[in-house]
Amino acid sequence: MSRMLRCVMPMLVLILLAGCSAPKPPEKERPVEPQATELRDAIQQPIDRAKKAGEQIEDAAQAQRDAIEAAESGN
Repeated sequence: MSRMLRCVMPMLVLILLAGCSAPKPPEKERPVEPQATELRDAIQQPIDRAKKAGEQIEDAAQAQRDAIEAAESGN
C-alpha cells in the first residue's frame, strides 16, 4: 500500500501543480467601433446651431452697445 502511495503521490502533486499555473494574459482587444454616429450627429446639430445663434446674438448686442455709446459721445 505504501509503495502504491509513493507512486501515486508524485502524480497527484504534478496534476495539482499543472492546475495552478499562471493564467495567460488576455489578447489585445480591438477597440469598439462607434455605431451610433447618426444619432449622435442628430442630437449635436441643434446644439451647434444654438451655439452659433447665441454667438450671433452676442455680436449683435455688442454692436448695438457700441452704436449707443458712439451716439451718446456725439461721434
